[in-house]
Amino acid sequence: MPMTQNPIHPVEARASIQALAGSLIREVANSGMGRTDVLPFWFGESDVATASFIREEAARAISEGETFYSQNLGRPYLRESIATYLSELHRRPIGAERIAAISSGVTGLLIASELLLSAGDRVVTITPLWPNVCEIPKILSAKVARVPLSVRDGRWTLDLDQLLNALTPGTKALLINSPNNPTGWTIDEQSIAVILQHCRKHGIWIVCDDVYERLVYDPSRRSAPSFLKHYEDGDRIISVNSFSKAWCMTGWRAGWMVAPHELMADIAKLIEYNFSCMFEPVQRAASIALQKGEPEVTRLREMLSHTRTLLSHALTTLPGVEVPDAGGAMYVFFRIAGHNDSLGLAKKLVSEAGLGLAPGSAFGPEGDGWLRWCHAVSSDAKLLDGVDRLRGFLARCVL
Repeated sequence: MPMTQNPIHPVEARASIQALAGSLIREVANSGMGRTDVLPFWFGESDVATASFIREEAARAISEGETFYSQNLGRPYLRESIATYLSELHRRPIGAERIAAISSGVTGLLIASELLLSAGDRVVTITPLWPNVCEIPKILSAKVARVPLSVRDGRWTLDLDQLLNALTPGTKALLINSPNNPTGWTIDEQSIAVILQHCRKHGIWIVCDDVYERLVYDPSRRSAPSFLKHYEDGDRIISVNSFSKAWCMTGWRAGWMVAPHELMADIAKLIEYNFSCMFEPVQRAASIALQKGEPEVTRLREMLSHTRTLLSHALTTLPGVEVPDAGGAMYVFFRIAGHNDSLGLAKKLVSEAGLGLAPGSAFGPEGDGWLRWCHAVSSDAKLLDGVDRLRGFLARCVL
């Protein structure tokens, strides 16, 4: 007999989960993945494979049978490697007792939310923003307020007064991503000092998505300005980072958190209940990446500086295209006059031009009308082919 729906007990997730926004980046990518005629620039990753010495270290660990459970917070050798790296990078001691090794940056953002947020808590974000950062607090039924960036004098800019006004007493946390995905906006040291003083006064947590901190275009800087550099005992600061971008390790799912030592026992519990522990060969690979991978980071930075300049200049030769300047990350966030439906435009570019870009609306309403182009590409010809495809589409397009 056919199954009948139970009208009393519907099969469905709880309301806050049903209300989560699906990824529009995935929606566009799913329409073109598997097509050999599409140039894909939709995801935030380099087309350069992980360095061979990192891959070989993981293979060695597997061949030697390192396939067992490890400590929740990560093996001591990895936590020490992270502590040494961060202490040298930020020129101040950051001890291993404040570090947790985690299975990806996005996992760290989820753990930070589970650690801090209860239903109804208010968090503030700076937008447009990678959708995961905005949606994860909603899993905990928290409320998300958005402070938009704007373009001033041809550059992405934060209105600091607007942000401070949004950080009202009773706000639980500020979630901040700098350099920012998708715009590339990068916070400055003065703004960090002002924000930190304000958050200290009101007891507001600062959760930093620092995954792009090494990917800055200024050759005189080793990393973007960081809240970690200003940390003092008692500060409510959590930094989440990842090996995905700077070390070209997106598929490895490896990252870390830096938090006040008072939180580490509770973070260990949350790791146990989320993913238990990292796979040890991945921990070996992550540790060697920190110890020997600085030349790889330097090469990637040089590539990104070159490809951003190349892509930005090429795009500005097209009619009606606006390309604001930015300080870091791996994206050009641009818009085309008269094309305000970014999701519809991105889907048309896939189907009609074989060009895969991320729609700006994926990053919130502030991003609609914009497109994100990942320029972490090792081939100039591939980028310029993409621009030619966009040029041809625009020539054919009738608004």
